[in-house]
Amino acid sequence: MQIKWTDIDPESGGRRFLCAERFAGVWSFKWKVQRRGDWTKGLQPTREMWDHVLDSLQRRYRRREGVSEEDIVQVERIIKALPHP
Repeated sequence: MQIKWTDIDPESGGRRFLCAERFAGVWSFKWKVQRRGDWTKGLQPTREMWDHVLDSLQRRYRRREGVSEEDIVQVERIIKALPHP
C-alpha cells in the first residue's frame, strides 16, 4: 500500500513529493524533489506525516479501498508512541 502527497521541504522551502509505503506490516517513507525524479529512501517521518497517513487510511477505509481496521489501529499506536512536542 502506498500513500503519496506533497508538502513543503523545511530546508529549501520548495515543494517535495512524499510517499509512505507499507510492506509486510512495516511502514517506510521516501521523498523526491521532482515529479519524475528518483525516490530517496530513509526519510524519518514527523508527527504531521503520520497524521496525514492516518487521515488517508481513514478515508480509504470508508470507501473500502483495501484498508483494514488493523491498518488504522497500527498507525494510531505509532502516533501515540511518538513524543509530544
